[in-house]
Amino acid sequence: MDEAARTRRGGWTTFPFIIGTMGCLTLAAGGWVANLIVYLIEEFNIKSINAAKIYNFVNGSITLFPIVGAIIADSFVGCFSVIWFSSLISLLGTLLLVLTAAIKHLRPPTCENGSSECKYPSHLQFAILYLGLALASLGTAGARFTIAPMGADQFDSSKHQGIFFNWYIFTMYSATVISSTAIVYVQDNVSWAWGFSLCAMANVFGLVVFLSGSRFYRIVKTQGSPFKSLAQVIVGAINKRRMVLSDKSEDYYHGLHEDRSHKTAAKIPTPFFRFLNRAALITEGDTTPGGSIAKQWKLSTVQQVDDLKSLVKIFPLWSTGVFLCTPLAIQLSLAIIQALTMDRRLHGGSHFRIPAGSMPVFILISTSVSIFIIDRLLFPLWEKLTKRPLTLLQRIGIGHALTIISMAVSAVVELKRLNIAHSRNLQNQTNVVVPISAFWLVPQLAIAGLGEAFHFPGQVALYYQEFPESMKSTSTAAVAMFIGIAFYISNALIDLVRRVTGWLPDNINNGRLDNVYWLCCIVGGLNFVYYIACATLYKYQNVEEPEHDCNKS
Repeated sequence: MDEAARTRRGGWTTFPFIIGTMGCLTLAAGGWVANLIVYLIEEFNIKSINAAKIYNFVNGSITLFPIVGAIIADSFVGCFSVIWFSSLISLLGTLLLVLTAAIKHLRPPTCENGSSECKYPSHLQFAILYLGLALASLGTAGARFTIAPMGADQFDSSKHQGIFFNWYIFTMYSATVISSTAIVYVQDNVSWAWGFSLCAMANVFGLVVFLSGSRFYRIVKTQGSPFKSLAQVIVGAINKRRMVLSDKSEDYYHGLHEDRSHKTAAKIPTPFFRFLNRAALITEGDTTPGGSIAKQWKLSTVQQVDDLKSLVKIFPLWSTGVFLCTPLAIQLSLAIIQALTMDRRLHGGSHFRIPAGSMPVFILISTSVSIFIIDRLLFPLWEKLTKRPLTLLQRIGIGHALTIISMAVSAVVELKRLNIAHSRNLQNQTNVVVPISAFWLVPQLAIAGLGEAFHFPGQVALYYQEFPESMKSTSTAAVAMFIGIAFYISNALIDLVRRVTGWLPDNINNGRLDNVYWLCCIVGGLNFVYYIACATLYKYQNVEEPEHDCNKS
């Protein structure tokens, strides 16, 4: 293929293929994850706590394992191969779930309500179930966040990459809303087999759409494992710890084919973490007569040194994401518990009740709508009024502030619910409905969704922009990683509160759940102060000149 043909690859032509793939794969995954606890309890006779543990493990895997797919993409085979192979794995897992729902012999006999003789699944039934969940989880983890860097690779300007990331998040949230309502409805009211079959069909369609656009994609070549080169920098710096640093460019190794026009090329390593500069310091025997590295673990390029420094610089910002998402994870689980005790009818005379587990849909709807408004109205208006775009760090900071506000609203609403419960002497009664509409929970969830519309796309775009060129896939998986960590920290924090306070009894009508939300405000506030300090000290590393063209997507 000639150079002209290569340059035509990428751009907005690839957008419908990549976004279509993202939408279909999210529909597939959301459909079986959203109702997993109910499926395990009703069809496999698994106790509720054990079912919740399996559900938590699945969610943790989906959010933590993307880092593995990202490392493989960056180091060995590239994003394209990881996405189609992961999609195939998730399809196999979903098909196994279809079989468990369609074939009676692959699950235990149905347990009647009130029966004490519920038959537990056999080893074979458990094996097929767990294999299906494992394959579906690993496939989802490998594909979902690897799509983001591949999509961004199709564009040359950070402005168009930012637009793509907004639509990436919008698509993920919108598809999750559809799967958490429409597919869950089919599972509950038609059959589990049909519900899981819809997930499998969405997976197949997503894979077909992705492969259909293969001739349009811009494929970025891998450059070997970036983690190996980062480790070499550390080892090289330690081995040369007694060497005296030089101020001359020629004393540092820049590689055989130094690209002097490259935006990250450096004559002398930056002064930040000067100790690491020794890894690029040339000493006797470090290079061959031809100029290549003689011993890789003794000498690194200046670019490799600066790549490691860029990760060190951005790590404090990354760590703020963990405690940004921890209150959100706590709010998500506790809001469902609150909804179980509230009036979930659409109106006074209605017989239809909103499932308590569907309350998170309001976050997803809020985020999806907010992203569209932010991208199409707010950002252009801000840029028109201030003559400059809103920076990524400012965008994330707004998300922090909105998250804290959401926790405060949660505390106020919960105090209102408790006051009503106490006024009706319901605090010592179990399985009672407090006469307050569950729609009182919507404002706090909507504000949380608005905050996510600011900080989630901002985080993805920031790390993609600031991570080294060789770690673009890892950059977006880093976002999924701190979400997964926050998920487990939230469980640990809830356990701690239960041990040292009486705020979270089994009957929340007799507790002080509002104090838990105020605690989340404190955690979020302290983390916000930490974020402001990190953001103030941080200097963007990979910033291009602002664009003044009027190109639209």
